[in-house]
Amino acid sequence: MFKSITSKIAALAGAPSMIHEMLVRLDELKINQGVMLAEKNKHKHGTTLKDYEFRVFSQWGEDGILQHLISVVEIREKTFIEFGVEDFLESNCRFLLMKDNWTGFVLDGSAANIRRLKESYFFWKYELSALDAFITTENINELLKMSGFGEDLGILSIDLDGNDYHVLDAISNFRPRILVCEYNAVFGPTRRIAVPYDADFVRARKHHSNLYYGASLGAIVYLAKKKGYSFVGTNSAGNNAFFVRNDLLNEQVTSIDAEDGFSPSKFRESRDEDGRLTCVTGNARLSLIAGLPVLNVERGIIEKL
Repeated sequence: MFKSITSKIAALAGAPSMIHEMLVRLDELKINQGVMLAEKNKHKHGTTLKDYEFRVFSQWGEDGILQHLISVVEIREKTFIEFGVEDFLESNCRFLLMKDNWTGFVLDGSAANIRRLKESYFFWKYELSALDAFITTENINELLKMSGFGEDLGILSIDLDGNDYHVLDAISNFRPRILVCEYNAVFGPTRRIAVPYDADFVRARKHHSNLYYGASLGAIVYLAKKKGYSFVGTNSAGNNAFFVRNDLLNEQVTSIDAEDGFSPSKFRESRDEDGRLTCVTGNARLSLIAGLPVLNVERGIIEKL
């Protein structure tokens, strides 16, 4: 069997067009499966967003959650902005682009990632713009203007592994109907804290553990509320929080508090000083970064984690 598999791989290695065709067909199968799952979700009566999860191109269950939210929240402009997308192959909004024909604008700090995206088989098929830029609070509004989208954006998805809180706070020229923002579950559900702002923040360089980044769920909920958004839930993986603009709440999508909606993370991404994966779990993760400085976003002071 092993020889058979390796011989097939060897044969494909000399036929890039065949590999390309297989990837295209695999994506078509995944999208068709997602269509069926989205239709099935319409008949569910879930009590939390987690009940609607499924994955097509998202890392976890965000595809299903977003399909549910756009079915119960009025969306006038089918537009999205997503940043921190790497090459967009795994992302929160790719399924919206390819299933529902949304228009998108994506950003990533790596020129190589954006180049791979622009070379992908699907880039030319859809109305998608992509830009490589290292995002800061100082440049975010100018970068987002380049999307050409109006203020009434459909979805904004933020995943920076660092200055997420501060960049969200700085955005002033968009009022997305649905907001998705990464949170750091290691920081807990209710303490309103974020890493102090550093325009050059790179997660892997800031602390070897790979656990010191972003903001707590409580901090993101606090900021979103100030901006006119209600927290409506998290994914079961415990890394993305979902918000809906207050004027769009209805019987099918209602506000909850951070403690009730919190999902702890179980993925094990800790590393040692040599960059090797250590897979520390639970509260032991917090001990690896205890004592590091964090910003109390409500009081505006630096505290210790």
